[in-house]
Amino acid sequence: MTDTEVRPDSASLRAARRARVLEEMAASGIDILIAGREPNARYIAGVPRLWINGSRPFGPGCVIERATGSIHIVSTWDEGVPDDIPHQNLHGITFNGANTLAWLSSVEGAATAKTVATDGLMPSTVALVRRAFPSAELVDGEGLMRRVRAVKLPDEIAAIRTAVRIAEDSLAATEGALRAGITERQLTGVFMEQMAQVGVTTPSTQDVAWITSRTAPWSRTTRDAEVTPTDLVALDAGVIARGYVGEVGWTVAVDDVGQLAGGLRGEWDGLWERLLAACQPGHPASRLLEAYDAAGVAAPPMPIARGLGNGNDLPLVSADLPGTAADLRLEAGMVLAVTAYVWREGVGALYGKAPVLLTDAGPELLSTKPLRDRRS
Repeated sequence: MTDTEVRPDSASLRAARRARVLEEMAASGIDILIAGREPNARYIAGVPRLWINGSRPFGPGCVIERATGSIHIVSTWDEGVPDDIPHQNLHGITFNGANTLAWLSSVEGAATAKTVATDGLMPSTVALVRRAFPSAELVDGEGLMRRVRAVKLPDEIAAIRTAVRIAEDSLAATEGALRAGITERQLTGVFMEQMAQVGVTTPSTQDVAWITSRTAPWSRTTRDAEVTPTDLVALDAGVIARGYVGEVGWTVAVDDVGQLAGGLRGEWDGLWERLLAACQPGHPASRLLEAYDAAGVAAPPMPIARGLGNGNDLPLVSADLPGTAADLRLEAGMVLAVTAYVWREGVGALYGKAPVLLTDAGPELLSTKPLRDRRS
């Protein structure tokens, strides 16, 4: 991963993803799909969209037409644009409504499309879109893209594996820098430097290390954020490599984690086993919430599992959204970032996150280090 040249995603991956989108469009009766959200636009077009001044726009834009499979994108030039998107289908950044109307109207089938879907639309642009597609009903397209992206293709799983390996190696380097007196920000800097050395410059989160609080669960320490020998430090990080997210996390300490955590380790292990057992195709996603209940551990105020891909994918499993989790079914091919967390007053927390691939044969860990007993 030392090559930082801007290149489109591989031809095989682009073709497979577009085929999925077109199949779902056909099943839903959608003639044209407008994608304005980063993961959706890249999924369809295969173009890296991270903004660089004078090169690629900050706001992605992609339109795909079902009958011909043609794709139009917002791009000021053709860097990173695959050859199967012709130059005339590139449309420069504009804040002029007339220019936007002109390029939307140039999409194949615009005048006769019966159904146009979009993954997001500002009220101020509704009238403009209706003028561009005068015969069409406007419908929601975000649900379609979420369904398409939830189950990963083999090439996507390979890309996630690569991102996970980079995140894991960079976090291991961070762990190696742990010592008394180092700050959370310095540990984060170690991660960012290691990540950048292999050609990846986009973390999925900004915080990497946090000293767990001994007075409140799911909190950071309230004192000056310098590590002491008796702190339990959560390391949690991810990278975006070639558009795909890989995330891992585990707990470290200057001294022995197991000794400092006492009986928390057994409690964490029991919770983790239940979480993995819930990662079975056909299960409702709410089984992951039930794993916390069965372990006698309070579910965290944040998702305990969410889909990894080229963005935050389904399912999203959170105690704040129990009904949503109950309605979602786990499927083979999903990749979940699963979080286990246990806390004890006066001690702190044990934290671990690992990416889990759901298969018909059972869950497969894409990282083997959700928790570490002591420093390597």
